[in-house]
Amino acid sequence: MLFSPLFSGSSGNATLVEAGGVRILVDAGLTGKRIEQALETVNAPAQTLNAILVTHEHSDHIRGVGVLSRRYNIPVYANAGCWSAMEKIIGPIAPSCMRVFETGRDFFINNVNILPFATPHDAAEPVGYTFEHKNEKAGLLTDIGCMEAELYDAVYGCRLLLIEANHDEEMLRNGPYPYPLKQRILSRKGHLSNADSARALCRLYSRGLRYAVLGHLSAENNDERVAMETVKSTLHEQDVYDMNVLMSHRDRPCGVFHIE
Repeated sequence: MLFSPLFSGSSGNATLVEAGGVRILVDAGLTGKRIEQALETVNAPAQTLNAILVTHEHSDHIRGVGVLSRRYNIPVYANAGCWSAMEKIIGPIAPSCMRVFETGRDFFINNVNILPFATPHDAAEPVGYTFEHKNEKAGLLTDIGCMEAELYDAVYGCRLLLIEANHDEEMLRNGPYPYPLKQRILSRKGHLSNADSARALCRLYSRGLRYAVLGHLSAENNDERVAMETVKSTLHEQDVYDMNVLMSHRDRPCGVFHIE
């Protein structure tokens, strides 16, 4: 299995997952051109994509969905709530490319098993995803306000997880955002902090997680160095020294991770 975060942040999100000859793009939150260029850098041209999966309807996750689907005849997968919220935004999608799944019920794209699971975020029907192929499992868990028990169950057994580390709480509270926006981010349907992400990784380590990619960092309320130091220090306090903690980037692919 191949996992490549192309972009991760409030300016746009897109992640490539490849397994068993299937290429899946999770979210397309930048222009079609930017995503096409990023896919070329990881040797996965847009015309070779088998599917686009959508987590929720916010613009930083769907900006390029319609363009890519129409240009390359790519099927788009989302739940009913998301389709209802995003359909007018992304423009017409060919009926043959519209796929509606049920949140909490797994499905297959060829031989890749996909589980869309509910997440706590201020969107119509937001989800995260896990991908499983030949006993290897990876997951994507961003845009969440808190780590509920059901989320730990959903990503159980993942060897690699892209997890949100959106903000440093002190930077957010003392930063320039207006108070209502700060409260939204800090709410149970907002975004996960560095400290929250670190605590979650400690628990997930005992459930098989060995590779963590920190994602969706705020440009105003976080810093890659701060996020990495917070997560690693918390892991070490819990005697976890062999988890590989990696960093995604807002504006460029961070690399290609192979799970074998």
